[in-house]
Amino acid sequence: MKYPFRYSILFVVAFSAVLFFSCKGKRTLFSRIDPETSGIHFNNTIIENDSVNVLDFENVYNGGGVGVGDFNNDGLADLYFSGNLVANKLYLNKGKFSFQDITEAAGVNGEGKWCRGVSVVDINNDGLMDLYVSATLRRDPKLREHLLYVNQGNDKEGVPHFKNLSREYGLADTTQGTMAAFFDYDNDGDLDVYMVNNEIVKNDFPNRFRPILKDGSHKNTDKLFRNDWNAELQHPVYTDVSKQAGILQEGYGHAVTIADINKDGWKDIYVSNDYLSNDLLWINNRNGTFSEQLNVYFKHTAANAMGNDVIDINNDGLSDVVTLDMNPEDNFRKKMMMNANSYQTYQNSDYFGYQYQYVRNTLQLNQGPRVTQNDSVGAPIFSDVSFYAGIAETDWSWTPLVADFDNDGNRDIIVTNGFPKDVTDHDFVAFRNTAYAVATKKQLLAQIPEVKIHNYAFRNNGDLHFTNVTNEWGLTIPTFSNGGVYADLDNDGDLDVVVNNINDEAGVFRNNEREQQKETTHFLQVKLVGDSLNRNGLGAWLEIYYDQGKKQFLEYSPYRGYLSSVDGYAHFGLGKTSVIDSLVVRWPNGKMQRLDKVKADQRITVNSKEAQLSFSFGQDPFAKDAWFTDITGAVNINYIQQEKDFVDFNIQKLIPHKFSEYGPALAVGDVDGNGLDDLVTGGSFSFSGQIFLQQTDGKFSQKNLISKADINTKRWEDEGMILFDADADGDLDLYVSSGGYENDKNALVYQDKLYVNDGKGNFTIDVKALPTNFASKLCVRAADIDKDGDLDLFVSGRVEPWNYPKPVSSFIYRNDSKPGEIRFTDISDQVAKELKNIGLVCDALFTDFDNDGWTDLVLAGEWMPVTFLKNDKGVYKNVTAATGIGQQTGWWNSIAPGDFDNDGDIDYIVGNMGQNSFYRASEKYPVHITAADFDKNGSYDAFPSLFLPDKKGEMKEFPAQTRDDIVKQMISMRTRFQNYKTYATATIDQLFAPEQFKASQRLEANTFQSMYLNNEGNGKFSMSPLPQQAQFSALNGMSVVDFDGDGNLDVVINGNDYGTEVSVGRYDALNGLVLKGNGKGAFTALSILQSGIFLPGNGKAMVQLRGNEGNALIAASENRGPLKIFKQKLKVKIVPVTPADVSAVLLMKDGRKQKQELYYGASFLSQSGRFLQLPAQVTGLEIKDTKGNLRRIQLN
Repeated sequence: MKYPFRYSILFVVAFSAVLFFSCKGKRTLFSRIDPETSGIHFNNTIIENDSVNVLDFENVYNGGGVGVGDFNNDGLADLYFSGNLVANKLYLNKGKFSFQDITEAAGVNGEGKWCRGVSVVDINNDGLMDLYVSATLRRDPKLREHLLYVNQGNDKEGVPHFKNLSREYGLADTTQGTMAAFFDYDNDGDLDVYMVNNEIVKNDFPNRFRPILKDGSHKNTDKLFRNDWNAELQHPVYTDVSKQAGILQEGYGHAVTIADINKDGWKDIYVSNDYLSNDLLWINNRNGTFSEQLNVYFKHTAANAMGNDVIDINNDGLSDVVTLDMNPEDNFRKKMMMNANSYQTYQNSDYFGYQYQYVRNTLQLNQGPRVTQNDSVGAPIFSDVSFYAGIAETDWSWTPLVADFDNDGNRDIIVTNGFPKDVTDHDFVAFRNTAYAVATKKQLLAQIPEVKIHNYAFRNNGDLHFTNVTNEWGLTIPTFSNGGVYADLDNDGDLDVVVNNINDEAGVFRNNEREQQKETTHFLQVKLVGDSLNRNGLGAWLEIYYDQGKKQFLEYSPYRGYLSSVDGYAHFGLGKTSVIDSLVVRWPNGKMQRLDKVKADQRITVNSKEAQLSFSFGQDPFAKDAWFTDITGAVNINYIQQEKDFVDFNIQKLIPHKFSEYGPALAVGDVDGNGLDDLVTGGSFSFSGQIFLQQTDGKFSQKNLISKADINTKRWEDEGMILFDADADGDLDLYVSSGGYENDKNALVYQDKLYVNDGKGNFTIDVKALPTNFASKLCVRAADIDKDGDLDLFVSGRVEPWNYPKPVSSFIYRNDSKPGEIRFTDISDQVAKELKNIGLVCDALFTDFDNDGWTDLVLAGEWMPVTFLKNDKGVYKNVTAATGIGQQTGWWNSIAPGDFDNDGDIDYIVGNMGQNSFYRASEKYPVHITAADFDKNGSYDAFPSLFLPDKKGEMKEFPAQTRDDIVKQMISMRTRFQNYKTYATATIDQLFAPEQFKASQRLEANTFQSMYLNNEGNGKFSMSPLPQQAQFSALNGMSVVDFDGDGNLDVVINGNDYGTEVSVGRYDALNGLVLKGNGKGAFTALSILQSGIFLPGNGKAMVQLRGNEGNALIAASENRGPLKIFKQKLKVKIVPVTPADVSAVLLMKDGRKQKQELYYGASFLSQSGRFLQLPAQVTGLEIKDTKGNLRRIQLN
């Protein structure tokens, strides 16, 4: 955990449910069973004193776990609780939620040790469930020996008895263990064990950046023990093989889950770690060793990762990863707990090799295997969609219980949370800093507030969205909860919940779903019986198929969540389905069995002895059916864009994102006159743009756009680029807009450049060609707006450097060139007055949106609506208000055009920031920014704000950043809010005097969804959201073509935005995306394996170009990443067009007509080649030029 003077403190999660009735009298999903009824009085009581307290032992409140097992084999699930300062307890289930405490008779009280994790396992495969208990914290190593309670069977009263045989089995380890997971890592059939450790070493501050120890030397290094059968003892003896297996990297471990992440038939290991230490993903090398590959599979993780689970959350057959952190839901807790932004965290992470980490729960969605060059299929890639899903913020959280609690076929999430002493509270930290030398320990402890809060319940809606149903499900009692489990305690077919609490009796919650609505909550529970070395079938894969294409998948392991072992039955909710089509079980030994037409509402046993089929985990190593193939290396491109890491946040402390790393732009055209499309990329501050010249063999040669001498003095960012014939000499010249944020407003370096081509691809700057304009700009577009036969220009103003979000102007330049003299004139005031201070424009498109034959203009920008400027015979008028969508403001990044519904007019896709961010916007609860020079010191102060619940749950508009952040921007705020508590209740208007707030600049964004704009005709549009995959991150460059040849337009998308602060985190969930169009304005997202497009970085531009054989190529750029080239596999007909052509109508065999416009630049920083790519259905073309001349082409 990354908080001052805390070095760690594991966050105990409170979880309680209480039986209550709503106003309609409906019973909640869960009812809490009173301890007097259940007989379960276990209370993990911790009373602080001078020697046991959170100041001396930061892990003191990390709590205990719960283990579920049928220890006496009577068919009922029994419960075992681990205690810290109290004895462990074992309760026999007597039925009807009545339990008997048999701890002393059974001999499993924990022997006075500080116990943590509970692992239930049949360690000797005798059919009796045993207990392995992790011990920790005590200074005496003997008091840290882990406990192995081996079940000796029942006495005549039916009470099981146990013996501690940890030494005999080689498992009396003395590291400060958190949890252990049993699994077969070497595929020899028996159960090995992975142990998670968490020890805070004196003077080794766990949040201090330093080199990661990867040699096994740190006490926090986990351990792996191999199961070695001892014939003489007739039981396994475990051997520590950690070093030889490669388990050598440190981590403050909380939880471990076993899963075959890459589906190769060998078990991998996911460990969630606290503090600065990264989570660990141990990929099984299939030779007895592991490789740590977290950075390969994940782009970021939770910062203070507690419990985790690896499980299929969306029923696509792929295991996803859920980890918990401590980001609060309400504003007060956020402002009292969350740290100030520090961009240096990014820089230190890069320097020392740490994965990026953000304070929030993560839901890492498995996007399936990546596809790399030459169609090679690689490891799966994960995307964190926690904000999109709605489960990112649950405060000080410990256990994620991921299971289908309402039996509707979708796995829900219950979160346990709470912490008795909140040492992250900023007011306490401030008190501690000032009083530490004089205050007694007792006085310090008395000042620490508690985090006693309810647990959370989220119902899975089946669409990757979760609904907070904490109240509806009855989980409303504040507690300090840690370990938790689910189990069907009453064998009624729904999952009950049990939670280990600190300083409260354990919570036992009966699930009422089956009693309330049996006909819609069917279920199936499966008990596995494995072979003699793995009696309970750990590691088996279960799949069910039902209800016309639905499926569920589970990889069986009871070690999930935090410190706990869940029910031994695999549970599947089925909703209304009373019979499933089939159940398939794949056993770890390579055998498989299938059971058909299985009735619901029963428990069945599946025995591996009956498995007669064989299966293999091998997958095709090549994506043969993908739409595209990565040919980057094959065409001789090996380019990675370079960018100096300018920290915009050092200028204006509160801005929501950077403006200094938008490139590189891409522009396509034949610059050397050899008849082949070439590619130009933009440069950055101190780095030249690049020219890639296509050769006759299809490969590219690379050279700098500017000379080495010019590079040495380059102090500007290349932003938008356009290739066009500016001087009418038959070759393509290059316009490059200059922008960024590195220099103050009106700096000379913001002057744009016009590079004149000598006809061979060599460029020189014409310093007189362009108007003087020192605005920081972004995109540039060309079109003949006045029908005089030459190309005029639009140039967008992006930002006033150091003065965000002041509105800036965009510009229209008329082409007044003559033979031998290039001249452009700024005519904005004459033909487009409304471009004056129009806003922060990110992208623009010259397009005839009303089909009147005049080239109109559509703008996308930040804090703006999608803005429509109608060309009224050469004069542009803002008609946005009449379009029907003028009230939808966002952070619009990009516009991509196309006749997506085949009705003869142009529709648009507009890229926005997406819905996977801390910033969430709606018409009811928009995001705002409030700006002015409030303190009159010459610095423009910008305060983002959003609606968050207050302490009572009422939605109010609060400043987005912490008190420490706003003080960095305006030092006067330190006096206005003298402590954190007063700031934590202040709404955005309360930051300023009323007259200041009234006079400030206020901008609004009420949607962050990326949208499809359907052209309804007559200047009217309707909006509909793109598929969910397009909402995971920011959308930037887009290419629109019929890529699969079905006659309907599809879209390839490049995206993400890494220019964010640490508290928000990078928008990194996109990996490139292909949307298949249906010809009616709707789209389906393809997987990476289906599309062949894999763009996992900070994606920017996306363009189309022609290869040497007339084939279609796609090029995509990434900021500080590689330039990628993809070849479209479908062979298509490509028709070149003239410079004057503006549109075409494609005539289809079936009578359909599809309009396509021909652009000089379309979508974010992108200019594709000018040609028509035609599917086989096209039989003819009608092409129109700037003067309205029409020519027809008949195709065979």
